[in-house]
Amino acid sequence: MAGHANAHPIAAHKPTKTGMEKLLDTVERVGNKVPHPAVIFILLIAFIIVLSHLFYLMGAGVTYESINPDTHQPEEITTKVESLLTGAGIRFMYADLIKNFMSFTAIGVIIVAMLGVGVAETAGLVKALINKLVEVAPAKALTYILVFIGVLSSIASDAGYLVLIPLGAAAFLSVGRNPLAGLACSFAAVASVFSANILIKPLDGILQGITNDAIHLMNPNQSVTLTANFWFSSASVIVLTLVAGFMTNKWIEPRLGPYKPPKEIVDEEGAGAPEVAVAPADQSRGLKYATWASLAILVLFGLLAVPSGAPLRNPETGALIGDSPFMNGLIVFIALIFLVAGAAYGIGARTMKGSADVIKAMEKSTIGLGALIFLLFFISQFIALFTYSNMATVAAVKVGDVLESMGLGALPLLIGFVLVVTLLNLLITGIIPKWAIFAPVFVPLMMRLGLHPEAVLAAYRVGDSPTNAITPMMAYFPLIVSFAWKYQKSAGVGTIVAMMLPYVVVIQVIWMILLVVWQILGLPWGF
Repeated sequence: MAGHANAHPIAAHKPTKTGMEKLLDTVERVGNKVPHPAVIFILLIAFIIVLSHLFYLMGAGVTYESINPDTHQPEEITTKVESLLTGAGIRFMYADLIKNFMSFTAIGVIIVAMLGVGVAETAGLVKALINKLVEVAPAKALTYILVFIGVLSSIASDAGYLVLIPLGAAAFLSVGRNPLAGLACSFAAVASVFSANILIKPLDGILQGITNDAIHLMNPNQSVTLTANFWFSSASVIVLTLVAGFMTNKWIEPRLGPYKPPKEIVDEEGAGAPEVAVAPADQSRGLKYATWASLAILVLFGLLAVPSGAPLRNPETGALIGDSPFMNGLIVFIALIFLVAGAAYGIGARTMKGSADVIKAMEKSTIGLGALIFLLFFISQFIALFTYSNMATVAAVKVGDVLESMGLGALPLLIGFVLVVTLLNLLITGIIPKWAIFAPVFVPLMMRLGLHPEAVLAAYRVGDSPTNAITPMMAYFPLIVSFAWKYQKSAGVGTIVAMMLPYVVVIQVIWMILLVVWQILGLPWGF
């Protein structure tokens, strides 16, 4: 008994936080004290307007060689910073305000996807699928399964942000784990490993085309294939899945601690209310209906896409993978799968009585997007004005010129290239625009130093993705914050950045080490 008495006070002490945990707590605390994200972007817009005029008065600009996307021919381009305070700039800000908002593709993608996902969630299909996943997956493997699926989700472009991330949070909650940890590991997989996959995706075709155009500047007879980075990308998927899963279990979730729903969430209308119990027989019937409905959609799209000359193939090349109507509109296919399967499940499980309930579910899902669409309005204006000013392009070319002029060896230059892309990704998150600028410069340069073009493309992938998870410039970042609000009303930008920063740093370092080892060992990048 005495031994227990002596041990008790020690056990009562809270474990001392490490320096890194204190740093992340500070990042979260400071980040959550900044103004509302809409106010932040309004201030950034004002800053961009003033800065663009200063650079305009200084005559800032660059001349560089790029690839014309239509002719695939090299062309010399001179880009100068455009002021937003000139007559043309003021007209752009005024006359194109609605156009800039409506052309912001993230808005349409989110709304279309949520029409389908909302039906599946309201009907109970999403919960039923999570329950099945939890049943068949070992508890210790759940994190790694979610991360692996998240990495592969890039085959469907942005669908992972809309579907898998909230699913990951819900899956963790269903087994008594902190849902924010599930959100974090899914977000890391979808965003920070976006450019790697074991599957060939539409993005690969675009990157291949730009890479080949850059290669032809030096050697017209050399090209890379669609699978130029297959082996390296596949290895990256395996390594980074293990890394992100391990970090979640050993670092992120312990830091977050056990999850206790705040009172405001429990009391919130609809939240915390007892759910309508679905009898096992009804759930089984609902899943059976959902399966048949999904198969029907697959058959329909198979007829529209698979046969030669099918309407969803590229009308000029006949291609299905890459630049084709099917791949370009893949979010529509995914939304229909969720909508039809969700409605079928609802009818089968008796959680929905008919079309009126389906319509109500779609209305509910879009009503909940109001705050997000409001924020995306300001983000769309900031990105449009920043693009109009040309400051991002000028900065990218200037930094590239400095790196090129440093006279580094092949491997140090490759590492330096990764770091430059990593930093610029905080401002220019689009993977294609950055490569269109960098490829004509660095592919020929590194070929002259004896590096394979496949290695340069692999290095670009390593630099492009990791910081996606911490930059508010990423179109879906506000959406992730809104997902976190569901479980923690005090969550803000700082919460997300503090959760994701360890992933970003570790993934970046491990991926760079993998790249260097691959290059030193001379392993094949693809086939």
